[in-house]
Amino acid sequence: MRASLMATLIPTISLRFLLFASLLSLEKRGFAFEGRLSSESHHLHQTHHKVHVSSLMPSTICSPSPKGHDKKRTSLEVVHKHGPCSKLKHHKPYPPSHAEILAQDESRFASIQSRLAKNLAGQSNLKPSTKATLPTKSVRVLGSGDYMVTVGLGSPKQDVSLIFDTGSDFTWTQCQPCLGSCYNQQDPMFDPSASLSYANISCSSPSCQKLESSTATVLGCSTSTCLYSVGYSNSFSFGFFAKDKLTLTPTDVFDDFQFGCGQYNRSPFDGSAGFLGLGRNPLSFTSQTAQKYDKVFSYCLPSSDSLTGYLTFGSRGEEDSKRVKYTPSPVNPDYPSFYFLGMEGISVAGERLAIPTSVFSEAGTLIASGALISRLPRTAYSALRKAFMEQMANYTRIDGVSIFDTCYDFSEHKHVMVPRVVLYFSDGVEMDLHGLGIIYYLNPSQVCLAFAGNIDDSFVSVIGSVQQKTFHVVYDDEQGRVGFATKGCN
Repeated sequence: MRASLMATLIPTISLRFLLFASLLSLEKRGFAFEGRLSSESHHLHQTHHKVHVSSLMPSTICSPSPKGHDKKRTSLEVVHKHGPCSKLKHHKPYPPSHAEILAQDESRFASIQSRLAKNLAGQSNLKPSTKATLPTKSVRVLGSGDYMVTVGLGSPKQDVSLIFDTGSDFTWTQCQPCLGSCYNQQDPMFDPSASLSYANISCSSPSCQKLESSTATVLGCSTSTCLYSVGYSNSFSFGFFAKDKLTLTPTDVFDDFQFGCGQYNRSPFDGSAGFLGLGRNPLSFTSQTAQKYDKVFSYCLPSSDSLTGYLTFGSRGEEDSKRVKYTPSPVNPDYPSFYFLGMEGISVAGERLAIPTSVFSEAGTLIASGALISRLPRTAYSALRKAFMEQMANYTRIDGVSIFDTCYDFSEHKHVMVPRVVLYFSDGVEMDLHGLGIIYYLNPSQVCLAFAGNIDDSFVSVIGSVQQKTFHVVYDDEQGRVGFATKGCN
């Protein structure tokens, strides 16, 4: 009986043991498979941005960035001109089209190339081309500069909204009575007759002669008053060279600030009153306020039209020293107005591209807040484009648009995996671009790689505002350096 029972149980126990062992083996193999998927997913997120297509679309809701306000210093609200936070959304029925914006940016880039070629006057192979915080407002005007701030001019002060541009030296604004022609602007036009502190600068003044070394030129004299002229591709301003009180905040006021009082002005996209020049020339805002701010300023450009950014003058001291990584930006004697950087390479999806550093050093690389799309040497752009297309092979390619030749249709996707792009500069500084600094959205069926290639490697490279989005960018002209920190705003 006992032998018979054992004979019955042994096969049953053996079967249960085999089933248990098999299940355990499958479970272990399953966990290993799941672990492999988890590891691959983690690696993918290290090398790619997960971008929700809906986040690329223009927002109808105003969402101010909390980082746009510096509680330690005076801060003002910042809005995008055509965004939902803007009081200007009814200023013009329709914002400029993408075609207009990109065409203006192309003109701006051609203007930069021409200026550089003119400065060198044939000395190189560069080719001409056919502590106060202010709010930044994005705007499509004059040389495709996208961001502007509001400052006060005169006594009592009159608010004017100016595009700030690190590639320009000269500050100017449209002025009444507008003896020639003026374009529409959001603020009331500056009226020098209403200011108790306004004065024209004479032709005999040393300041008048300094115009020639800036991005402006001396146009001539009018009853001994110095006349200026300044141009940006198909835009221009000329009028009286003047001085008046400049007010940034109630505690940041500058007497005898020198600027242009424009009487003949042209702009393809109206809205701003003029330009705030943040270049390196003695007439720039940076130089005229050096005694207070030590030639240091910083900004963060918002990632979206519905978010805000900031423009700050003066050092953040210990805060910047801990967060910001600096790369040298020495003054180039051939073109001293610009901020040049030592660009050294690019990586895509974690892989450094095989681009000789000489490709970037041949013509140099400058950073400009007034440029929109970054331009790269042809050799570097070709390598970037090839690597980007390999990573985007699962998405539908479409024909190029305007200056873009690498575009995709995302209309059937809720989200896309965009390969990370990192720009490398001297002294080990890296710009790990925000996802929205890699692709440019026109509509769901037209989203493009947000870079353009130069005709060849002899054209200067430009790091534009799209690639600078969300970075805290610090310009320290006193120390000859430019710094970057991530998560500056938004």
